[in-house]
Amino acid sequence: MPSKNAPSRKKSLGYYKKVNKKGGTGKKAGGGMTAKGVAKYRRDNPGSKLKTAVTTPPSKLKRGSKAWKRRKAFCARSRSWKSERGRAARRKWNC
Repeated sequence: MPSKNAPSRKKSLGYYKKVNKKGGTGKKAGGGMTAKGVAKYRRDNPGSKLKTAVTTPPSKLKRGSKAWKRRKAFCARSRSWKSERGRAARRKWNC
């Protein structure tokens, strides 16, 4: 029997922002985990490096910064996402 101090073995259900309306923007659009959801996932999965989305507008990011590189990499690998959730995520990341 696991001790009470051992980390949870259950996978996180996460706190995904639900899609409220088609074509919503910002929080209403959904497309990713909230900060609370990321914190829960990291608690449930020790060693995880999951981070929240880079929602800063591209014009405000300094070229070559860590956030700029993360956003660029996400936008490149998510280019083919066509589902409602995928489009919402790309909108949240300003892709």
